Amino acid sequence: MTIPRRSLRAAGTLAAAAVVGLTGAVLSAGPAAAHTPTWAVTCSEVSLDLTAYNSNVTNQVTVTVDGKDLLPTETFGKEFHKELELPKHDKELTVHLVVKAGDGDNFSRDETKTAPVCEDAGTPSPAPSEGTPSPAPSTEAPAASATPSEAPSKSAPAAASASPSSPDLAETGSSSATPVIAGAAVAVLLAGGGIMWSVRKRRTAQH
Repeated sequence: MTIPRRSLRAAGTLAAAAVVGLTGAVLSAGPAAAHTPTWAVTCSEVSLDLTAYNSNVTNQVTVTVDGKDLLPTETFGKEFHKELELPKHDKELTVHLVVKAGDGDNFSRDETKTAPVCEDAGTPSPAPSEGTPSPAPSTEAPAASATPSEAPSKSAPAAASASPSSPDLAETGSSSATPVIAGAAVAVLLAGGGIMWSVRKRRTAQH
């Protein structure tokens, strides 16, 4: 049995078309599986490892933290590796990654992760609270100043108690009645002398 040449040519054409179609499918699926946007977020930094991208096109990457640029838009080719330091924070941060692949939006990435608070960042906060006992010495200072002020007030009555003793000393030295007694004594002596003189005068007159 002989096969016509036209049938052989038609079969060869179909086989070639099948091979080309499979090759195109493999090539088109290859870049989709090759793009690898790996990134990690810790409490202090963001690490980017973008590999296996198409180097024949322009790719872009942007990183923002709470809406602010941590990594302004940068272009890269086949790979991109970078570590970004996060600002110090006492609450969680929202980290947003945007990767735009130049060979199709289906290879682009738009992802968000959360940066936790570092444990070391929370420890310095008790330091200011330890300084609060400083007002305690200031409250005790008035108490110490109050005690000396009471001591002089107690000694004041001692000086006043000495005042009653001073009149007694004045009375023992000389009495205000002494001149009166002396005058009375002189008057008695004078009266006695006068009586004696009158008696003698009468006796001499009788003789």
